[in-house]
Amino acid sequence: MDLKEIQNLIKFVANSGVAEVKLETGDVKITIKTTLEGSSPEVTYVQQMPAQAALPQAAAPQVAAATAATPAAPVSDDNSKYITIKSPIIGTFYRKPAPDKPVFVEVGGSVSKGDVLCVIEAMKLFNEIESEVSGKIVKILVDDMSPVEFDQPLFLVDPS
Repeated sequence: MDLKEIQNLIKFVANSGVAEVKLETGDVKITIKTTLEGSSPEVTYVQQMPAQAALPQAAAPQVAAATAATPAAPVSDDNSKYITIKSPIIGTFYRKPAPDKPVFVEVGGSVSKGDVLCVIEAMKLFNEIESEVSGKIVKILVDDMSPVEFDQPLFLVDPS
């Protein structure tokens, strides 16, 4: 089961009005719990895999990441002077507030502390991500409408 299928399942459960759903397919177990209306709008999910089943699947991406990181090592030295703004939540990254609106920030654009850089949609809630520092956007590390993970780097900012 891939991330998109899990996200669709979460959205379906959130809209259905049920409090909890458990799904087991092969080595994947998913539990989705929602609160009923009138309570806090919190939705959580947990994906559990046996350690032995996770190792073969995770080994290939780690090898690919290691080979991709090797040529990029000199670039990361140059990036050490920049501040990395990371995703505080899991969700879908959007550079615009709406499809017909301009992007929040561009590479080379200046930002001040508190300026909105992007929105991350999680469970139909659009969370504005604000700049933690003032500076200039050096690089946008995520494509528009891409899924992002917790603590995933989104922007590089030059504080000088």
